[in-house]
This record gives sequence, C-alpha cells and structure tokens, in this order.
Amino acid sequence: MSVARSADLPPRSADPPAGFGDLPAAYRDRERARVAVIPVPYDGTSTWLKGADRGPQAILDASAHLELYDIETESEPYRLGIWTDEPVSEGSSPEAMVQAVEARVAGHLAAGRFPVVLGGEHSVTAGAVRAVARHHPGVSVLQLDAHTDLREEYEGSPYNHACVMARVRELAPIVQVGIRSMDAAERASLDLSRVFFAERIQGRRDWIDGVLALLGPQVYLTFDLDALDPSIMPSTGTPEPGGLSWYETLELLARVGHELVGFDVVELAPSANRAPDFLAAKLVYKLLAYRFKGEIA
Repeated sequence: MSVARSADLPPRSADPPAGFGDLPAAYRDRERARVAVIPVPYDGTSTWLKGADRGPQAILDASAHLELYDIETESEPYRLGIWTDEPVSEGSSPEAMVQAVEARVAGHLAAGRFPVVLGGEHSVTAGAVRAVARHHPGVSVLQLDAHTDLREEYEGSPYNHACVMARVRELAPIVQVGIRSMDAAERASLDLSRVFFAERIQGRRDWIDGVLALLGPQVYLTFDLDALDPSIMPSTGTPEPGGLSWYETLELLARVGHELVGFDVVELAPSANRAPDFLAAKLVYKLLAYRFKGEIA
C-alpha cells in the first residue's frame, strides 16, 4: 500500500525514484538544495566480487522507501533540499575517474552545497577528498572500513581501491576505524595511534572518545560498507567477519556528525537481498540528520 510520508508530501509513486528520497520537485530543486548527492557507479579496480557499479542506483532505489522523519533527532532532513546529480560516468581509467569526481565535488562545494558521494568502489573517495581538502584546508578524514587500503600501488595503479587511503593520507590526516584486514606490506606505514582495530574496540564504547580526540573541527567521512559486520551488510565486494554493529556505528557518527563537511558511502554490491540497500540509504539519511541537527525542523 502506498502511504504519504509527511503531511505535505504526496504518496510514493510506483515510478523509478526521482533522485534520493523520491522527493517532490520543491525539495530536489538544484538551486535551493543544500545537499548534493553525487552517484559514482565505478567498479574498475575491485578485485573479488564485482557489482559496486550498481551500488549508487540501488541506494537511490531503496531511499524512495525511507520514512523521512528521523526519530532520534526529531527532524526531517529532506527539508534541507536534496538534489541528486547525474552520475559521474568517467570510467576510462581510475585516474580519470578520480579527476572527474574531484571536479564534480568541487563544483558543488563552490555552490555552497554539502556533498554526498555514492560509490561505486572505494577508489572514488580520492577525488572527493581532493576537492574537500582544497575547499576546507586542515580537514581530517575519518575512515570506517574493514581494510586499511594503504598500498602504494596495486595491480599497476596507485588509484586502485586498495590504495585509496594512501592517496587520501597525502592530502589530510586520517583516522581508521573498524580495521580487521590488511597486508603485511601496509604495516610499516601504519600509524597505530590513529587506527582502531575492530577486535580491540568490540564490546566497548570508550574508544569513541579516542577517535574524536584525533579529529579536527572539520571532518570528511568515508564509509566503506564492509566496515559493518556481514550479518547486517553482506552485500560488499570484500566482506570480512567481525565488523561494526548498527548502533555502535551510529553512536560514533552522532558525535562527529556536526563536524562533517562531506561524506561518501561506498562498496555496496547489490544482491537479491535488498535489506543492505535500504541500510545504506538509511545510513545516508541518518548522517544528514546528524550533520544538520538543530538546523531543520
């Protein structure tokens, strides 16, 4: 049954969603929107399970079924205006894709919009951080991920998804949370004071204070969905057991949310199970609720 999600919104349509949240035109107008959603359906360097190129559309499709009132923050983030851009289609090489993402994100930042990048594989983050670091000097990057992604190059490219945080670290200080898989070669360059391994934070909450202490007043978040445990997020290209739970993740994000200057959600590889698609869409909406808490009704 189709139902209205708010007093001033029409019932959900059976047609494909008109951007994130399937919002009425008044809330997805480019000129008025404070949030820009940028799909990047790129899956050129993933090394095991393919399908991350279908992730952005799966998130958009699932977002049409969100209830737009957020209970926790008592707010409706859609009222900010959420404009969904055309997908970044550059796929000739990872380097070219990174440049295209950088240009797209930079354009939205210059226009005063808050950027939300939907991957695609994790390599898309390098382009987003390039733009954000130039627009917000001194930004720090919070990475939620199962993998360190600190190889200098992999399979012939320094822009492989396994190298993304090596590229990001060249632009801004990073803090890594949820890590539980890495190559021995990455160990030498790892700053252990800025890594929160999944096995060491499991069942605790004091680690969140440690994360916050390492971040600056402006934060870019890169959220690889394999940071979450496969029991709730099986639809990734490189699933790892022992990941973060939903509520401990939200506890961290709620405390850092107001510092965000942009974020990405990457590595969804959709399957017949649609629950992970909805989780990813809900995560995006929760992050907007945390970021703009107090600014929206």
